[in-house]
Amino acid sequence: MSVPVDDGRCFACGPENPIGLRLHFRRCDGGVARASTVLSPNFQGWRGIAHGGIAMALLDEAMAHAAGFAGYRGVTARMTVRFRRALPLEVPLTIEGRLAWQRRGALGLEAAVRDAEGHVLVEGEGTFVSMGSVDAVADRRNPAACDGR
Repeated sequence: MSVPVDDGRCFACGPENPIGLRLHFRRCDGGVARASTVLSPNFQGWRGIAHGGIAMALLDEAMAHAAGFAGYRGVTARMTVRFRRALPLEVPLTIEGRLAWQRRGALGLEAAVRDAEGHVLVEGEGTFVSMGSVDAVADRRNPAACDGR
């Protein structure tokens, strides 16, 4: 498999995806990847709550960005999720991911989605396979090598 390229169309974070979540992660202390969002009714499962697949996408993307902030382009190999509370729509949410461990080409990552009061709504851990370094390709993940596209 070749090195993954971020062309801006990612469902979770791509600004070029008209139906996506358009998450914007920032690097925080300790290498934590953090984003804020308000999920629209377009992402509903049961009335008033997000579909479980959307919750998992939030966790997966937080883990991917945490891997990126640690210098790796990774793809998900395995992910486990614990749903603690329903993920509400149309309220502020915070998504965080962090690198927990690394061994050779494998990365262990953790992520959580919290409400405005800080309650953990959903959390997960995953193993990603490193597909190269962030600076391996000139794209949105490596803006130092290009114009950010």
